[in-house]
Amino acid sequence: MRLDVWLDVACLFKTRSEAKRACEGGKIEVNGERAKPNRALREGDRLRISRGHGLTQDVIVRILLDQHIKKSEARHLYDDVTPKPSPEQIEMMRIDRAYQSASRAAGTPDRRRRRTILQFKRGE
Repeated sequence: MRLDVWLDVACLFKTRSEAKRACEGGKIEVNGERAKPNRALREGDRLRISRGHGLTQDVIVRILLDQHIKKSEARHLYDDVTPKPSPEQIEMMRIDRAYQSASRAAGTPDRRRRRTILQFKRGE
C-alpha cells in the first residue's frame, strides 16, 4: 500500500495531496529513512512525522486499509508512541502562541498586549 494513501486514510493528514507534499518535503521517515509518497508500507513499520516547531509524531502502523473510514475508527489503524512533551517544550509552545497572537493583532498593540510582549521578551 502507498504511504501517502495510508496517511490520508489514517487521518494523519487532511488530504492525500497534503500527505504527498509532506513526503516529498522530507517530513516523513519510515523506519528511520526518508520516504517517498509511493513507498510500500507494511504492518509494523514505524513512521516519524515532522509537525513543525521542532515537534514530531511517532506512529507504528497496525492495520492497512485503502478505503476511507470515520476519523474515530481511523485511530485504530496505528499506535501513537509519541513521547510526552517536556515542560520546557510546553512553555516554548505557549510563548510562541502568545507571540503569534500578539503579532497578528492589527495595528498598534494595546496596553495588555504590550505588557504580554514585554514579559516574554524579559523572560518572565
